[in-house]
Amino acid sequence: MIADQQRPSLQALADVVMSLGHEVIAREVGIAAVGPATARLQPDIALVELGESTDHALDLIRRIVHEAACPVIALLSTEEPEFVRRAARLGVFAYIVDSDSDDLQSAIEITLQRFAEFSALRGALGRRAVIEQAKGILMSRHDIDADAAFEMLRERSQRSGRKVGDLAAAIVDSHGLLSTPTPAEI
Repeated sequence: MIADQQRPSLQALADVVMSLGHEVIAREVGIAAVGPATARLQPDIALVELGESTDHALDLIRRIVHEAACPVIALLSTEEPEFVRRAARLGVFAYIVDSDSDDLQSAIEITLQRFAEFSALRGALGRRAVIEQAKGILMSRHDIDADAAFEMLRERSQRSGRKVGDLAAAIVDSHGLLSTPTPAEI
């Protein structure tokens, strides 16, 4: 997906991206349309032609990153270190100043690789958190320590042919369904 505030430069960017062998699945000009379009289409990457480093540009980045969960490459006309830092905090994976096609292709390849690594790490951390929750449930229910709870998970996983993470998720889900609600939850 590509986004730009000016239609002529949007088409020029689309032409460059397509000449590099990539598919442009959406083009957005208005900031209000960017978030919903990225959420609906789930692009692999969003290229945002920002031109000048403004708060409006940062708002565009914020919306894309929040709604699409895809990596964002910011294309700028000038290099401003403070803007780049702020954009990075919002989730920009790369930025290019006055991009040529070689720089853009390199940025796309690196960004896609880094985003895949980031997604895998986020998934692993999420699975780890679920396993820790399941261990806590088992520890409480069976009055055992953490090592024994993990061993119980591991053994059940092997017997059932299910992954430890899947079994842990089932335990956490079941516990949530079977728990007595607190007065605040009623």
